[in-house]
Amino acid sequence: MKKKKIWLGLSLSLMLAAAGCGSSNNSAGNGGAASPGGTAGAGSTDAKTYKIAVSQYVEHPSLDATYDGIIAALKDAGIVEGQNLTVDFENAQADQANNLSIAQKIASEDNDLVIGIATPPAQALVQAIKNDTPILFAAVTDPIDAKVVSNLEHPGGNVSGASDTNPEAITKLMDFIATQFPKVKKLGLIINEGEPNAVVMAAKAKAALDKHGIELVKAPITNTSEVKQAAESLIGRADALYITLDNSVVSGVDSIIQVANENKLPFFSSDRDTVEKGAFATVGFKYFDHGYQVGQMAVDVLKNGKKIGDLPVTVQQKLDVILNMKAAAAQGIEVTDAMKKEVADQANDIIQ
Repeated sequence: MKKKKIWLGLSLSLMLAAAGCGSSNNSAGNGGAASPGGTAGAGSTDAKTYKIAVSQYVEHPSLDATYDGIIAALKDAGIVEGQNLTVDFENAQADQANNLSIAQKIASEDNDLVIGIATPPAQALVQAIKNDTPILFAAVTDPIDAKVVSNLEHPGGNVSGASDTNPEAITKLMDFIATQFPKVKKLGLIINEGEPNAVVMAAKAKAALDKHGIELVKAPITNTSEVKQAAESLIGRADALYITLDNSVVSGVDSIIQVANENKLPFFSSDRDTVEKGAFATVGFKYFDHGYQVGQMAVDVLKNGKKIGDLPVTVQQKLDVILNMKAAAAQGIEVTDAMKKEVADQANDIIQ
């Protein structure tokens, strides 16, 4: 099972010796293994043992689902936690000092593979790990802007992974808002501008909104405790609310849902998990599937002997409009047939 550990600074260095148990350190060239998600299912484990370290920036549904997808893909390929897999899972709890300390701790260990979930952990791991230990990233919005890799098709070196955004998703969501909500002239954005991924997505959203003559009104925060106040500050200044894949903001999304419902403000998000919690709409995908994709890359490296730098960075291609009908009722939204027609997979992406 997932073992979430809150980083308590350098005091955890005493655990380093114990963390190295149960693993051999060949990260490539294992050969003879089934393909990712293939015939080596959960009931058939690899005779080799593996040790990986995972650094996640904060606990919230999208990142948690990403982790679950990674572990599921490994399990489906016969790499099973508690049997032939040891996982050192660390959570920075949205604290950058913790994030950097975790990366340094992981860099000092001997792992077959390390994974950074979200942009800050990915950046910290790439900076801290100076040897050739394979590094995978997940839930990184713009890997090039974040300086995690310099080329998406041919990353090279010891880093690759999957971006959790497709620029087309942002444009499609802004187009949906403009087309289906003609009364929305100002879209309120709660944002932590200290998160590079949030800044990148906000810029793309603004560019798309500018074409429709809609103003993006920002309510800045520096940490999750400020989210509710920021949302409340947009009452009367914005006609609807929007958030990006902003870790600090998503962690406080319950308070945004509360403000949206109490004030009948349509609330749009950048991920399916937030829509399932109570935002009205997004253009997106399941983060479990995103994590599973990264887990398949991990299998390619650990079992199939592929060099991580040869694996292209991937983005999500299957995008759909996702609607939450209960959220619509709570936010005073009349869901029209035209809105529903925007949803390709209505059985799965119209949430009742």
